[in-house]
Amino acid sequence: MSFFNSMIWVVITFLFFTALVAVISAVKTRGDQLDTNDGYFLAGRGLPGLVIAGSLLLTNLSAEQLVGTNGQGWATNMSPMAFEVGSLFTLLALAYFFLPTYLKYGVTTMPELMEARFDRTTRLIFSVLTVIMYSILNLPVILYSGAVAFERIFDFSGALNISRFASVAILCVIIGVIGACYAIFGGLKAVAVSDTINGIGLLIGGLLVPFLGLAMLAKETGGSGIIDGFMYMVHTEPAKLNAWASWDASQPALPWPLIFTGMFFYNLFAWCTHQSFVQRTLAAKSLAEGQKGAIYCGFLKSIGFFYLVLPGVIAYFLPSIQDTIAAAGSNAIDVAYPALIAAVIPKPILGFFAAVLFGAILSSFNSVLNSASTMFALDIVKAVVKPDQPEVYYVKIAKRFGTLVAVVSIAISPFVAYANGITTFLNSMMQFLGLPILTTIMGAVFFKRVPNWTPKVVTVFHLVVYAIFLIVAPTYPTNGEPIHYLYAMAVLFVLEVAFYAILNHTSKKEEWNPPATGTVDMTPWKYRHIVCLAGIVLAIALYIFFSPIGIAA
Repeated sequence: MSFFNSMIWVVITFLFFTALVAVISAVKTRGDQLDTNDGYFLAGRGLPGLVIAGSLLLTNLSAEQLVGTNGQGWATNMSPMAFEVGSLFTLLALAYFFLPTYLKYGVTTMPELMEARFDRTTRLIFSVLTVIMYSILNLPVILYSGAVAFERIFDFSGALNISRFASVAILCVIIGVIGACYAIFGGLKAVAVSDTINGIGLLIGGLLVPFLGLAMLAKETGGSGIIDGFMYMVHTEPAKLNAWASWDASQPALPWPLIFTGMFFYNLFAWCTHQSFVQRTLAAKSLAEGQKGAIYCGFLKSIGFFYLVLPGVIAYFLPSIQDTIAAAGSNAIDVAYPALIAAVIPKPILGFFAAVLFGAILSSFNSVLNSASTMFALDIVKAVVKPDQPEVYYVKIAKRFGTLVAVVSIAISPFVAYANGITTFLNSMMQFLGLPILTTIMGAVFFKRVPNWTPKVVTVFHLVVYAIFLIVAPTYPTNGEPIHYLYAMAVLFVLEVAFYAILNHTSKKEEWNPPATGTVDMTPWKYRHIVCLAGIVLAIALYIFFSPIGIAA
């Protein structure tokens, strides 16, 4: 098959799968009532568990993760898998503790719960900060990182004979426009349905990569089949398959104590209080379906390291791509995964893989855009500016705001290339807001007697202390490397929750106990205990397998 014909086939398969997702999403949302708050923002509170699980997975997964996390595996070992396997436990916390409260009170956004428990000022502070973060930081970086990943894997600039900047700019526009159409015109249900279909494609395409990579590794090292490829890694450098990094390991490795502390606390914020994630579970048709969605997603995250970390480790060993990676110099960590994809994915299915990757990028973009529009319309306009308008008014406001934000983010995104350290800055901002949001929600759910001023004091304390940590940049006493930022999260979480607990114990304030206003069936999923136990056993088994007492001896 000639190069031209193979590329035509790639384009055809890419367009077919992408169009299929759009058609199915349109059919599934046809006739839905999108002029009410529940209909537009929460998919009519009718999402089943499987759709919730797929949407949660794709909301979390982005092209930056596929490239970046695999790059971390290439540069270190299997320790970055903690972000995947560890998500299971926080998703169980969502299913058991947080989601029942959210559905019982019938909230649409996290700031809405903050106002109900504390006051309107608390709601406004967090909603404004979050909307700004989503609109100005998250969305442009999602577009840019997705476009760069596409460019690195498929070399559009070479195929079209244009500059890389022009290629990235065109891809940013394409991704932004299509993603905005899902989020603005289809509401949450269109986003969730497309996420589910792309999630199935991701599991097929993503899980295919390590098997193809291991088969090629075996072939290039004198073996045959995926078992030989895997055993080559085990016998050549078993330390690369160790998921337990030392306590003072430098980034991007994850020190083992953080698996149980800082990473777990950050994942609590991400999966249990982050609006763009939680909004999917708030749209559940019942508590049982919401719990199914969270627990199913936990299982999917547990096997996520197969396509998010293991391919990077395989790239470290594969002889045929070492020159390509070495030629990237300081950018090698971001080239390892694209180089592996270019080497192992057959041309006949490359279009399908491109469509899956495109869907992952779209999902991250349209999910954040949908959540930003939701919070702007309900937490700012409805709560403060114009509180007594009909529901269709807020839906129109959300669509207009979403359109504006999409245009701005598309315009900004190509120029992220010239903003050195923008991704690091974005991650730092997430840490600034993550714990205050988490502790405020925990204050509403678990500490029902603390004074209303508590979240404001804790937030100021967190901002000051975390800023000092970043400025001072302390190092490990053993090797002089910068201390992992999640150690700061571990200490601050304990201090802030302890402050809430002490105030809750000593306060004479009457316990907050609002009436239940939810409209969905609150009967729990009857199989939740046994399924959760199976998930925990799976997570423990994976950590034993990728350890010095397993294959990493």
